[in-house]
Amino acid sequence: MRRITKLAVAATALASLLLTGCSDDGDGGGRDADGKVTLRFQSLAWQKESVDANKELVDEWNAAHPDVRVEYVQGSWDSVHDQLLTSFEGGEAPDIIHDASDDLADFAYGGYLTDLRELLPARLKGDIPQRSWDTTTFGDGVYGVPFLQEPRVLIANEKILKESGVRIPTAEKPWSWPEFRRITKKLSDGSGDGRKFGVAWPLKDPVSATLNLGLSAGGRLFHRDADGKAEVRFTEGDAVVPDTVRDQVNADKSASAATLGMGGSDTLPGFFGGKYAMVPLGFSYRQQIAQQAPEGFEWTVLPAPAGAGGPAQGVSPQTLSIAEESPYKKEAMEFIDFFLRPANMARLAKGDWMLPTGTGALEDPALRAEKDGWATGAALAEHLVPAPAQSVRGYPEWKDKVATPAYQEYYSGAIDADELEKRLVEDGNLVLARYQR
Repeated sequence: MRRITKLAVAATALASLLLTGCSDDGDGGGRDADGKVTLRFQSLAWQKESVDANKELVDEWNAAHPDVRVEYVQGSWDSVHDQLLTSFEGGEAPDIIHDASDDLADFAYGGYLTDLRELLPARLKGDIPQRSWDTTTFGDGVYGVPFLQEPRVLIANEKILKESGVRIPTAEKPWSWPEFRRITKKLSDGSGDGRKFGVAWPLKDPVSATLNLGLSAGGRLFHRDADGKAEVRFTEGDAVVPDTVRDQVNADKSASAATLGMGGSDTLPGFFGGKYAMVPLGFSYRQQIAQQAPEGFEWTVLPAPAGAGGPAQGVSPQTLSIAEESPYKKEAMEFIDFFLRPANMARLAKGDWMLPTGTGALEDPALRAEKDGWATGAALAEHLVPAPAQSVRGYPEWKDKVATPAYQEYYSGAIDADELEKRLVEDGNLVLARYQR
């Protein structure tokens, strides 16, 4: 697990107490004198539509279940890992925990989360495909219910694409990585401040984008040895995505070097202004684009490029887990089952502009509409698989200390391919080894 200083623990504990105090009713979880149960549900929803959908469903549950009341607690994606760690160690964890599957490994192996296998209703288990359950399976146990997922897609300036005459990719026939490189070069022109780029890669956080897209090229990076221990191996498939980005930035000049240190939102002004023909972004960015695009701006959603691995793409779904210390596991699962009924899961997906994992929710006509690219996302859903680092202990440290600086330097041209591989493999395996003794 991440090491935290005593000062950080104290600060996070205070934040946890303040967070609990910010819930709709600050009574906390437990059973009152009348035998009524209160469950604390910590949600990480942050967009207004999503928060509204979460709170509406909690209210609907409470209206129908007076003896098992759910208390909504607002959490934050920015601090959830350390906040949960502190609450687990202090015996103050919420009963129902909203998180992401790539953050669960240390908590699952550490005994903080409930193994849900004996609690899962058949309806819920059967509605969500096994490939999604694989994202929350650690060892023999299942430690979260995956319910929302977000592929990366290409958000493109439709006018520029049409005028260029390039082939428009579909979910059934995406661009290959070499074709994508050729097209971005074709879409680039000019020089100096007026230069137009075929693509903007916002890679302030380069690791998840590189690894998850790398699955389409046959990359995996993380493997298991004969003893089941995770290790890093760099193969030909692992080089496809980083080599494409580096060549676009440094050789072709078809990708803007300035965007490498940006987050996705930072690229939108340039995209709206016609400086970038395309931007690879998470599926939920469509909401921001729909709300902020200038009047008359035409945009479209395209599938990400694919290679030897087909259109496969790694994802780390949002999850709902139950704290091992909760005395009301059965009631917590009953709420989760209600919360994730197909119609409710579809409401949550619309609120977050993401894809539901459930097959029933995905049948909602609104999630298959051409408008705003929903249909493209729905077509990609069956190809979404667990992110490569899903169950790797020590991944957060490997990502922060090894992979992020290595990829950033490689994309900027500061180091070569041999040095990138050396850092990811040699330095990376030293980090992972400490977590697997």
